Amino acid sequence: MLSIVFFVYDDETGKTVPVPVDEETIENQKELEFIYDDAVRKVWHAQQEEWYFSIVDVCQILADLQDYQHARNYWKVLKNRLLKEGNEPVTNCNQFKLKASDGKMRLTDCANTEQLLRIIQSIPSKKAEPFKQWLALVGKERLDEMADPELALQRGVAYYQAKGYSDAWITQRLRTIEMRKELTDEWKRAGISNNKDYASLTNILTQTWSGKTVQQYKQLKGLHKENLRDNMTNTELVLNQLAEVSATEIAKNRNPNGYEQTKDVTVQGGEIARGAREALEKQLGKSVLSPLNAKTPNLLDDKESV
Repeated sequence: MLSIVFFVYDDETGKTVPVPVDEETIENQKELEFIYDDAVRKVWHAQQEEWYFSIVDVCQILADLQDYQHARNYWKVLKNRLLKEGNEPVTNCNQFKLKASDGKMRLTDCANTEQLLRIIQSIPSKKAEPFKQWLALVGKERLDEMADPELALQRGVAYYQAKGYSDAWITQRLRTIEMRKELTDEWKRAGISNNKDYASLTNILTQTWSGKTVQQYKQLKGLHKENLRDNMTNTELVLNQLAEVSATEIAKNRNPNGYEQTKDVTVQGGEIARGAREALEKQLGKSVLSPLNAKTPNLLDDKESV
Protein backbone atom coordinates (compact mmCIF):
# COMPACT_ATOMS: atom_id res chain seq x y z
CA MET A 1 0.00 0.00 0.00
CA LEU A 2 1.51 3.30 -1.11
CA SER A 3 1.02 6.63 0.62
CA ILE A 4 2.32 9.85 -0.93
CA VAL A 5 3.36 12.76 1.28
CA PHE A 6 3.85 16.49 0.98
CA PHE A 7 7.04 18.20 2.07
CA VAL A 8 6.20 20.95 4.58
CA TYR A 9 8.36 23.63 6.19
CA ASP A 10 9.11 22.80 9.84
CA ASP A 11 9.58 26.11 11.64
CA GLU A 12 11.07 24.38 14.69
CA THR A 13 14.10 23.16 12.76
CA GLY A 14 14.09 25.46 9.73
CA LYS A 15 14.00 22.43 7.45
CA THR A 16 11.53 20.99 4.97
CA VAL A 17 10.18 17.67 6.23
CA PRO A 18 7.90 14.98 4.78
CA VAL A 19 4.42 14.68 6.21
CA PRO A 20 1.97 11.93 5.15
CA VAL A 21 -1.33 12.98 3.64
CA ASP A 22 -3.25 9.86 4.59
CA GLU A 23 -2.88 9.48 8.35
CA GLU A 24 -4.72 6.15 8.44
CA THR A 25 -2.17 4.40 6.23
CA ILE A 26 0.77 5.49 8.37
CA GLU A 27 0.26 4.95 12.10
CA ASN A 28 1.19 7.92 14.28
CA GLN A 29 2.27 9.95 11.24
CA LYS A 30 5.52 8.06 10.74
CA GLU A 31 7.55 9.98 8.19
CA LEU A 32 8.35 7.05 5.89
CA GLU A 33 6.43 7.29 2.65
CA PHE A 34 5.29 3.69 2.67
CA ILE A 35 4.23 1.13 5.22
CA TYR A 36 3.09 -2.37 4.30
CA ASP A 37 1.06 -3.13 7.39
CA ASP A 38 3.58 -4.72 9.80
CA ALA A 39 5.86 -6.17 7.11
CA VAL A 40 8.51 -3.49 7.64
CA ARG A 41 9.98 -3.62 11.14
CA LYS A 42 10.80 -0.27 12.65
CA VAL A 43 12.21 1.28 15.80
CA TRP A 44 11.90 4.78 17.27
CA HIS A 45 15.16 6.47 18.26
CA ALA A 46 14.02 8.90 20.96
CA GLN A 47 17.30 10.81 21.24
CA GLN A 48 17.56 11.45 17.50
CA GLU A 49 13.78 11.68 17.06
CA GLU A 50 13.99 9.41 14.04
CA TRP A 51 12.23 6.27 12.89
CA TYR A 52 14.61 3.57 11.67
CA PHE A 53 13.40 0.82 9.35
CA SER A 54 14.72 -2.64 8.55
CA ILE A 55 16.49 -2.41 5.20
CA VAL A 56 16.18 -6.16 4.59
CA ASP A 57 12.40 -5.97 5.01
CA VAL A 58 12.17 -3.16 2.49
CA CYS A 59 14.39 -5.03 0.03
CA GLN A 60 12.25 -8.16 0.37
CA ILE A 61 9.08 -6.22 -0.44
CA LEU A 62 10.32 -3.97 -3.22
CA ALA A 63 12.50 -6.60 -4.93
CA ASP A 64 9.67 -9.13 -4.52
CA LEU A 65 11.99 -11.73 -2.97
CA GLN A 66 10.82 -15.17 -1.89
CA ASP A 67 11.94 -15.17 1.74
CA TYR A 68 14.00 -13.36 4.37
CA GLN A 69 17.23 -15.21 3.53
CA HIS A 70 17.00 -14.17 -0.11
CA ALA A 71 16.40 -10.61 1.07
CA ARG A 72 19.49 -10.72 3.31
CA ASN A 73 21.64 -11.91 0.42
CA TYR A 74 20.14 -9.25 -1.84
CA TRP A 75 20.93 -6.49 0.67
CA LYS A 76 24.47 -7.84 1.19
CA VAL A 77 25.23 -7.61 -2.54
CA LEU A 78 23.51 -4.22 -2.90
CA LYS A 79 25.25 -2.83 0.18
CA ASN A 80 28.71 -3.85 -1.07
CA ARG A 81 28.03 -2.26 -4.45
CA LEU A 82 26.83 0.99 -2.88
CA LEU A 83 29.81 1.10 -0.52
CA LYS A 84 32.19 0.75 -3.45
CA GLU A 85 30.40 3.68 -5.06
CA GLY A 86 31.09 5.73 -1.93
CA ASN A 87 27.45 5.89 -0.92
CA GLU A 88 27.49 7.87 2.34
CA PRO A 89 23.93 7.02 3.50
CA VAL A 90 24.75 3.32 3.40
CA THR A 91 28.04 3.92 5.21
CA ASN A 92 26.14 5.64 8.03
CA CYS A 93 23.41 3.01 8.42
CA ASN A 94 22.79 1.82 11.98
CA GLN A 95 22.19 -1.57 13.51
CA PHE A 96 19.37 -2.05 16.02
CA LYS A 97 17.97 -5.12 17.70
CA LEU A 98 14.64 -6.02 16.10
CA LYS A 99 12.44 -9.02 16.76
CA ALA A 100 13.11 -11.78 14.23
CA SER A 101 10.65 -14.42 12.99
CA ASP A 102 11.83 -16.79 15.73
CA GLY A 103 10.91 -14.21 18.36
CA LYS A 104 14.51 -13.38 19.28
CA MET A 105 16.00 -9.90 19.18
CA ARG A 106 18.72 -9.72 16.53
CA LEU A 107 20.93 -6.93 15.24
CA THR A 108 19.51 -5.66 11.96
CA ASP A 109 20.72 -3.07 9.46
CA CYS A 110 18.35 -0.11 9.72
CA ALA A 111 18.05 3.18 7.85
CA ASN A 112 16.23 6.43 8.51
CA THR A 113 14.00 7.98 5.87
CA GLU A 114 16.73 9.84 3.99
CA GLN A 115 19.03 6.82 3.89
CA LEU A 116 16.25 4.47 2.87
CA LEU A 117 15.04 6.64 0.01
CA ARG A 118 18.57 6.69 -1.38
CA ILE A 119 18.78 2.89 -1.14
CA ILE A 120 15.42 2.51 -2.89
CA GLN A 121 16.78 4.43 -5.86
CA SER A 122 19.27 1.58 -6.40
CA ILE A 123 16.67 -1.21 -6.33
CA PRO A 124 15.71 -2.13 -9.92
CA SER A 125 12.13 -3.36 -9.67
CA LYS A 126 8.60 -2.45 -10.71
CA LYS A 127 7.58 -1.97 -7.09
CA ALA A 128 10.40 0.50 -6.50
CA GLU A 129 9.67 2.49 -9.66
CA PRO A 130 6.72 4.50 -8.21
CA PHE A 131 8.99 5.76 -5.44
CA LYS A 132 11.67 6.76 -7.93
CA GLN A 133 9.10 8.64 -9.99
CA TRP A 134 7.78 10.31 -6.85
CA LEU A 135 11.30 11.38 -5.82
CA ALA A 136 11.84 12.87 -9.28
CA LEU A 137 8.53 14.75 -8.95
CA VAL A 138 9.45 16.06 -5.50
CA GLY A 139 12.82 17.17 -6.82
CA LYS A 140 11.16 19.08 -9.65
CA GLU A 141 8.68 20.68 -7.25
CA ARG A 142 11.48 21.79 -4.93
CA LEU A 143 13.35 23.38 -7.84
CA ASP A 144 10.13 25.13 -8.90
CA GLU A 145 9.64 26.40 -5.34
CA MET A 146 13.20 27.75 -5.24
CA ALA A 147 12.41 29.75 -8.35
CA ASP A 148 8.99 30.82 -7.03
CA PRO A 149 8.73 30.49 -3.20
CA GLU A 150 4.99 31.24 -3.31
CA LEU A 151 4.47 27.75 -4.71
CA ALA A 152 5.72 26.26 -1.42
CA LEU A 153 3.18 28.35 0.48
CA GLN A 154 0.37 27.21 -1.82
CA ARG A 155 1.45 23.60 -1.39
CA GLY A 156 1.43 23.97 2.39
CA VAL A 157 -2.08 25.45 2.36
CA ALA A 158 -3.28 22.61 0.14
CA TYR A 159 -1.79 20.10 2.57
CA TYR A 160 -3.53 21.64 5.58
CA GLN A 161 -6.85 21.76 3.71
CA ALA A 162 -6.50 18.12 2.68
CA LYS A 163 -5.90 17.17 6.31
CA GLY A 164 -9.13 18.84 7.40
CA TYR A 165 -7.84 21.94 9.18
CA SER A 166 -10.26 24.87 9.32
CA ASP A 167 -9.57 28.02 7.30
CA ALA A 168 -9.30 30.01 10.55
CA TRP A 169 -6.65 27.64 11.88
CA ILE A 170 -4.72 27.70 8.59
CA THR A 171 -4.69 31.50 8.58
CA GLN A 172 -3.34 31.56 12.13
CA ARG A 173 -0.74 28.90 11.33
CA LEU A 174 0.58 30.88 8.37
CA ARG A 175 0.98 33.91 10.62
CA THR A 176 3.04 31.86 13.07
CA ILE A 177 5.39 30.83 10.25
CA GLU A 178 5.96 34.48 9.39
CA MET A 179 6.55 35.41 13.03
CA ARG A 180 8.91 32.48 13.51
CA LYS A 181 10.95 33.64 10.52
CA GLU A 182 11.29 37.14 12.01
CA LEU A 183 12.48 35.65 15.31
CA THR A 184 15.07 33.39 13.69
CA ASP A 185 16.30 36.36 11.66
CA GLU A 186 16.97 38.15 14.95
CA TRP A 187 18.75 35.10 16.31
CA LYS A 188 20.88 34.99 13.19
CA ARG A 189 21.69 38.69 13.58
CA ALA A 190 22.81 37.96 17.15
CA GLY A 191 25.29 35.40 15.88
CA ILE A 192 23.28 32.20 16.36
CA SER A 193 24.33 29.95 13.50
CA ASN A 194 23.88 26.25 14.29
CA ASN A 195 20.77 24.10 14.53
CA LYS A 196 21.60 22.96 18.05
CA ASP A 197 21.40 26.53 19.39
CA TYR A 198 18.21 27.21 17.43
CA ALA A 199 16.62 24.10 18.92
CA SER A 200 17.85 25.05 22.40
CA LEU A 201 16.40 28.58 22.17
CA THR A 202 13.13 27.20 20.85
CA ASN A 203 12.97 24.81 23.77
CA ILE A 204 13.68 27.63 26.24
CA LEU A 205 10.99 29.84 24.72
CA THR A 206 8.43 27.03 24.75
CA GLN A 207 9.19 26.00 28.31
CA THR A 208 9.06 29.59 29.55
CA TRP A 209 5.60 30.39 28.22
CA SER A 210 3.98 26.95 28.48
CA GLY A 211 5.76 25.40 31.46
CA LYS A 212 6.72 22.41 29.30
CA THR A 213 9.76 21.61 27.20
CA VAL A 214 9.13 20.86 23.53
CA GLN A 215 9.50 17.14 24.29
CA GLN A 216 7.09 17.29 27.23
CA TYR A 217 4.62 19.25 25.12
CA LYS A 218 4.84 16.61 22.40
CA GLN A 219 4.26 13.88 24.97
CA LEU A 220 1.11 15.68 26.12
CA LYS A 221 -0.17 15.55 22.55
CA GLY A 222 1.07 12.03 21.81
CA LEU A 223 3.57 13.15 19.18
CA HIS A 224 6.91 11.82 18.01
CA LYS A 225 8.49 13.45 14.97
CA GLU A 226 5.53 15.64 14.06
CA ASN A 227 5.72 19.43 14.10
CA LEU A 228 4.39 20.69 17.42
CA ARG A 229 2.73 23.79 15.94
CA ASP A 230 0.80 21.67 13.45
CA ASN A 231 -0.83 20.06 16.48
CA MET A 232 -1.61 23.19 18.48
CA THR A 233 -5.04 24.70 18.98
CA ASN A 234 -5.64 28.26 17.84
CA THR A 235 -5.20 29.46 21.42
CA GLU A 236 -1.88 27.66 21.78
CA LEU A 237 -0.70 29.08 18.45
CA VAL A 238 -1.60 32.62 19.56
CA LEU A 239 0.24 32.27 22.86
CA ASN A 240 3.28 30.78 21.16
CA GLN A 241 3.14 33.59 18.61
CA LEU A 242 2.97 36.16 21.42
CA ALA A 243 6.12 34.66 22.93
CA GLU A 244 7.94 34.82 19.60
CA VAL A 245 6.76 38.33 18.73
CA SER A 246 7.75 39.57 22.20
CA ALA A 247 11.19 37.96 21.97
CA THR A 248 11.63 39.44 18.49
CA GLU A 249 10.72 42.99 19.53
CA ILE A 250 12.90 42.84 22.66
CA ALA A 251 15.80 41.58 20.54
CA LYS A 252 15.35 44.44 18.06
CA ASN A 253 15.42 46.89 20.97
CA ARG A 254 18.36 45.42 22.88
CA ASN A 255 20.52 43.99 20.07
CA PRO A 256 21.81 40.92 21.94
CA ASN A 257 25.12 39.43 20.89
CA GLY A 258 25.85 35.73 21.24
CA TYR A 259 23.94 32.84 22.74
CA GLU A 260 23.77 33.92 26.39
CA GLN A 261 22.39 37.39 25.68
CA THR A 262 19.95 35.94 23.14
CA LYS A 263 18.87 33.36 25.72
CA ASP A 264 18.04 36.14 28.22
CA VAL A 265 15.94 37.97 25.61
CA THR A 266 14.20 34.75 24.67
CA VAL A 267 13.24 34.08 28.29
CA GLN A 268 11.87 37.62 28.63
CA GLY A 269 9.71 37.14 25.54
CA GLY A 270 8.44 33.83 26.87
CA GLU A 271 7.57 35.36 30.23
CA ILE A 272 5.23 37.86 28.57
CA ALA A 273 3.29 35.00 26.94
CA ARG A 274 3.36 33.02 30.19
CA GLY A 275 1.66 35.91 31.96
CA ALA A 276 -1.03 35.98 29.29
CA ARG A 277 -1.50 32.21 29.52
CA GLU A 278 -1.84 32.25 33.31
CA ALA A 279 -4.32 35.14 33.20
CA LEU A 280 -6.44 33.32 30.61
CA GLU A 281 -6.33 30.04 32.53
CA LYS A 282 -7.45 31.86 35.67
CA GLN A 283 -10.52 33.14 33.82
CA LEU A 284 -11.27 29.78 32.20
CA GLY A 285 -10.56 27.69 35.27
CA LYS A 286 -8.53 25.18 33.27
CA SER A 287 -5.30 24.78 31.36
CA VAL A 288 -5.15 25.98 27.75
CA LEU A 289 -2.48 23.40 26.97
CA SER A 290 -4.47 20.84 25.06
CA PRO A 291 -3.82 17.13 24.40
CA LEU A 292 -5.60 17.56 21.06
CA ASN A 293 -3.50 16.92 17.98
CA ALA A 294 -3.82 16.76 14.21
CA LYS A 295 -5.81 13.51 14.41
CA THR A 296 -8.78 15.81 15.06
CA PRO A 297 -7.82 18.93 13.07
CA ASN A 298 -11.40 20.25 13.08
CA LEU A 299 -11.15 20.71 16.87
CA LEU A 300 -7.90 22.68 16.84
CA ASP A 301 -9.65 25.98 16.06
CA ASP A 302 -10.98 25.94 19.65
CA LYS A 303 -14.65 26.24 18.67
CA GLU A 304 -15.44 22.96 20.39
CA SER A 305 -12.35 22.37 22.50
CA VAL A 306 -12.42 25.38 24.84
